[in-house]
Formats: sequence, structure tokens, C-alpha cells
Amino acid sequence: MTEEIPELPDRLSLDPSSPYFNQAILSRGIGIRFNGQEKTNVEEYCISEGWIRVEAGRSRDRHGKPMTIKLKGKVEPYLAGPPAGEGDVAEFRA
Repeated sequence: MTEEIPELPDRLSLDPSSPYFNQAILSRGIGIRFNGQEKTNVEEYCISEGWIRVEAGRSRDRHGKPMTIKLKGKVEPYLAGPPAGEGDVAEFRA
């Protein structure tokens, strides 16, 4: 049985309230290479605009969400592994 590998979107977010959140793709596990280095703390990325958002330490905004910093450079997302179990929200980790 051959399973279709989904094409990675131009923009993807870990935040379920974001319009760029996609549970089906996140359950596969996403890895991010940013300027040639593996990044494990990516909250959101955009390939066409060339940026990623990473957490800024332990700081939180007034809604309790992590504060983020936008870094610009070359973004290379890839599928990190097989589909995860149901109900798991995979992070951008290799």
C-alpha cells in the first residue's frame, strides 16, 4: 500500500488558533533547516518570505502564548518521519 506524501505548505504554524495550522502535516513530523542549521524550537515558518519564528526564552504575552522572534534567512522544511499516533501534535523536530 503506497501512501501519498503531502506537499509541505509555504507557511505552517504550531499554534492551533492560527490559520496556518495543519494537524495532518504536523502529525507526520516536520524538520526545519534554517541557513543550513537544524532548528528544533521553530513555532512558525514561511518559505517564500524566508523567515521563521522562534520562542524568545520563557517570556509570555498577555494571553499566555510564548513571545517569538522572527529570524530571516533560507528556510528548508522536510518531513522528519512516519505519521505519529492520533491525537499527537508533532513539533518541528527532527
